[in-house]
Amino acid sequence: MFHDQRFYVALAFVLFFVLFGRKLWAVITRALDARAEQVRSDLDEAARLRREAEQMLEAATREREQALEEAQALIERSRAEAAQIAENARNEAQAVAGRREQMARDRITASERAALREMRETAATVAVDAVRDVLTRHLAEDHGAANAFLDHSIDALPNALRASNETSNPGGQHAA
Repeated sequence: MFHDQRFYVALAFVLFFVLFGRKLWAVITRALDARAEQVRSDLDEAARLRREAEQMLEAATREREQALEEAQALIERSRAEAAQIAENARNEAQAVAGRREQMARDRITASERAALREMRETAATVAVDAVRDVLTRHLAEDHGAANAFLDHSIDALPNALRASNETSNPGGQHAA
């Protein structure tokens, strides 16, 4: 047994582990523990980074949804404003058309009045000229009838003036 080489190899192996085993074991366990701690630290860091990334993703998703809601609200407000502007423009165009139509009616009414007044004046002028011609011929022949006609005309003058004023001032307003 003591002469066998395997015995010495086994004894050297055992002595080596007895003498250096603790130190070697401590170094190996420290290295393995440090490596395990490094892996745990890396895993914790990765978990923390994952949580942060998930939180950032949730925040970005919320911001995106909020931005979409704001964009939709802005679009709706823009559409409502555009509709209001179009309605205002349509109302304004109708008002302008109404004012122009009223102005045209007023012009037509004024033209009708002017034409009617001109026709009355012309008719009155023609009637006065005709009466003057008839009276001149008739009264030149009969002086007594001329005096009677003149007296009657002077007596009827106040009533004729009053009637003329009432037709030229509708509503009974008297000129001062």
